[in-house]
Amino acid sequence: MRRPLRKAAHLIWVWIRTAPGTYLWLAALFVTTVALHLMSPHLQEEFLRRRSTNLHQLSQNPVRVLITSAFWIDGGRWLPYAALYTVFHAPAEHWLGTRRWLAVVATAHVGATLISEGVLGWAIHQGRAHEAAGDTLDVGVSYALAGVVAVLTYRIAPPWRYPYGGAVVIFYGVPLFAGPDFTDIGHFSAVLIGLACYPVTRSRPRTPDLDTGAKRGVRTPS
Repeated sequence: MRRPLRKAAHLIWVWIRTAPGTYLWLAALFVTTVALHLMSPHLQEEFLRRRSTNLHQLSQNPVRVLITSAFWIDGGRWLPYAALYTVFHAPAEHWLGTRRWLAVVATAHVGATLISEGVLGWAIHQGRAHEAAGDTLDVGVSYALAGVVAVLTYRIAPPWRYPYGGAVVIFYGVPLFAGPDFTDIGHFSAVLIGLACYPVTRSRPRTPDLDTGAKRGVRTPS
């Protein structure tokens, strides 16, 4: 029993070690989630609002809120994100390498935020949305996740690539036809950004960590 357990533990460690960005980010989210649970509901909402990428905060501190909003989870449920990061972010980082994975994450997070808030600003200016919408609570990591889910389309070999890509587009696209809000626009924008990151997926270098794991007889994602 000890030998299989040691082997499983080693495989898990290699999986985590070769996706440092994913699991450091996940660890930071765990700390911030615990911090939120220690706050009263009123303080929690006000605290998150100051780190929100809404129109008001973007006009005041755009760089700060674009960074800090990616380290808080609205709703306080960390375990689902731990599963999603392991299923999507970690394989993407293994495949692309940390730098390219981070480029996709940052582009999807920032790009989708600016697009969705830009549409919201236009709607407010046209009288299609209330001005109070410019100060809504908008934090989280779902735009970055949607971008990574989309870019993984290119990780799958044909013919399965096309059903996967179609399912991603449908999953994020359906809400646009059922009373969409700015977050639905943001998620779909992130998917399009992820699909547009195809050039990043070409000529990927093998990382030293993955090569080392392979030499030791460990099955690596690449």
